[in-house]
Amino acid sequence: MASVITSRDNERLKLLRKLHERSWREKLGLFAVEGEDLVDAGLSAGLDPSDVLVAGEDVEAELLAEVSTLVHPPRVVAVFRRDDLPRGTRPVTLALWRVADPGNVGTLLRAADAFGAGVALSDGCADPTGPKATRASMGAIFRVPLAAFEEPAGRRVALVAHGGTPLPELAADGDIVLVLGAERDGLPPDVLARCDERVSIPQPGGGESLNVAMAGAIALYELSKRGLD
Repeated sequence: MASVITSRDNERLKLLRKLHERSWREKLGLFAVEGEDLVDAGLSAGLDPSDVLVAGEDVEAELLAEVSTLVHPPRVVAVFRRDDLPRGTRPVTLALWRVADPGNVGTLLRAADAFGAGVALSDGCADPTGPKATRASMGAIFRVPLAAFEEPAGRRVALVAHGGTPLPELAADGDIVLVLGAERDGLPPDVLARCDERVSIPQPGGGESLNVAMAGAIALYELSKRGLD
């Protein structure tokens, strides 16, 4: 029986500390998730973790707490391979342009999971395998196919705050790629120029704009009502 890890210099703990950083996740092709719910989501999706550490069984609880990114340390942490995550496209895809907030990326993954959509990411987006994004995804990271921004085929529909065709009037035919930009900067002119049309979510309350994750979820719900999934 393997002994319990009692040193913070243990190589398995060193790896977890490295995986806090995007550069190491990309270099090693690995990412870590914390907590039983996320670990179970990965296992349920059929992924085989490269390592699992359980507090009190594999490692002293206080040492696992030291390498945790959570306020309340988890009982279990698992390491998965990035290449094992689903890739590809779906009839409806959220294409995210430089959405740098990991919470928004994770929440959009969760919305895509709920409505059967895919997610495509441009350069400059937050890493979907980072700690904040994986937590916000609530396990969707293991189920939603990911693609590069330009990969999905279909009508490219820019979701803009104002001035577009009202979303409920969007023609419901063929594959649709909903293009969303970061809240502060939106979509730049060159990206808008590559889109086939622009739509906006009607806001009778008069608000200036919606959070990008809220807007993406509303748009997916609207499309789902018309069978675009």
